Amino acid sequence: MTMGKRTQAAALEVRLLREGIIESKHIVQAVVCDDRGRVLSVAGNAETATFVRSALKPFQAIAVTSTGTLERYNLSDKDLAIMTSSHRGTIEQVRQAFNILWRADVDPSALQCPIPEGKYSRLEYNCSGKHAGMLAVCQQCNWSLNNYLQRKHPVQQLILTKVSELLRMPAEEFINAHDDCGAPTYLMQLGQMASLYAQLASRSSLDIERIVRAMTHHSVMVAGEGELDTELMRLALGDVVSKAGAEGVQCIARLGEGMGLAIKVMDGAKRAKYAVAIHLLKQLGWITPSVAEALSEKFMNLGKYKRLEVIGELSIL
Repeated sequence: MTMGKRTQAAALEVRLLREGIIESKHIVQAVVCDDRGRVLSVAGNAETATFVRSALKPFQAIAVTSTGTLERYNLSDKDLAIMTSSHRGTIEQVRQAFNILWRADVDPSALQCPIPEGKYSRLEYNCSGKHAGMLAVCQQCNWSLNNYLQRKHPVQQLILTKVSELLRMPAEEFINAHDDCGAPTYLMQLGQMASLYAQLASRSSLDIERIVRAMTHHSVMVAGEGELDTELMRLALGDVVSKAGAEGVQCIARLGEGMGLAIKVMDGAKRAKYAVAIHLLKQLGWITPSVAEALSEKFMNLGKYKRLEVIGELSIL
């Protein structure tokens, strides 16, 4: 990641208004990068570091697209979309995750993600598609299935290698920790996250192109009805790729223009990242006013008496 100058732009502020009176505030940082890692615009500090969490999933899926796993097991774009998903555990989504394992001849008992509270199967966990994809790669490459979440396992090392190549930095420099699902996640600067999504936006390889197509054509697999990722990709008609991460992380790629946007709400509030995403997408011109209005009605108007507003803009560097 490179910055032309070290301008410290003001962070964004999201306000919860109750009948027009401020009740709560959230501080949010955001950055736009191109596919060469250059910071184009920022609010706050592009070097703020946080765990990428589930926003990493499209890049974890490169392990599937780059190893012949899709072809060997005749997996579809819909299968690939569920691998990038933080899904809601609907019947359709659970069946899609199961389909990956069935085609790869892997028993569902091999999954090591948690069982959601009040549920009965690991397939219902929001990361089950990602885990199924990792297991399919292990089956394809004759790697062990019982320890696939360990940091030194070949499938995790393959993912790390792919990410490090995209960011043009040595793999050993990444700081990792376990995500809630048990898989490794990585500490990254916001600018690095935006740069990764700029790689999606530029469709910099056939492996990435397949992932982009899967996510935009099967957006309901990526999140679910009523979720921002699904609704945004559906309304934008294939112009953007959107993927949420936990603790206030949101990343978006503007397809065809080689630009990526990364957002971090400092207190982790989901509602604030949705409001900022809509606000900035409108400012950047990545969505039309009618799409912004539709999304605002759903994600910024929180009921009869409450609404969210965003104060601030991206500063151009």
